[in-house]
Amino acid sequence: MPRVCVAGYLTEFYSMKNIVLTGFMGTGKTAVGRELARLLNMHLVDVDTDIEKSEKMSINEIFEQFGEPGFRELETEMIKKLSERNNIVISTGGGAVVRQENVDVLKKNGVIVCLTAKPETIVRRTGNSNDRPLLQVEDPLEKIKELLNFRKPFYEKADIMIDTEGKTPLHIAEEIIEKVKEKDGKNKG
Repeated sequence: MPRVCVAGYLTEFYSMKNIVLTGFMGTGKTAVGRELARLLNMHLVDVDTDIEKSEKMSINEIFEQFGEPGFRELETEMIKKLSERNNIVISTGGGAVVRQENVDVLKKNGVIVCLTAKPETIVRRTGNSNDRPLLQVEDPLEKIKELLNFRKPFYEKADIMIDTEGKTPLHIAEEIIEKVKEKDGKNKG
């Protein structure tokens, strides 16, 4: 079993399952995923980045050409492909968990961790980006609140929920490791 040194003490990390990060855009999935992968000596894969590489176009271009439904189909196919791998950190797009099929595939070989943040924090974190097609609207804060409200029941199906407010990516990654260890302990006991 791999050993991981976290916050100055040695812990055993029992899960060889994938760790799947989900949550709304701007909650820190990519930054936390990097820290988590580094701490656990796992590979980080980003669903959106892999879609862009596979399709040889940006997420914005995919949305423009195929619309959100076309993007969601590509997303589901990529999630199926990535979920076949072991011992990786998977960062999903914010809407991936709206499809039950995605959740089922991700849970088969992974533990789903949902990162959360307040709408005001999300708008601050995503405000300078043109790479968020769903936020290219007149009132991004209102759109964030609307999407969060719609997605909340889907996010709450995650195995673990982590509030990212006021925490560094390293602190969040350490918290995830502890929660996954606790979950593994309960499943083995």
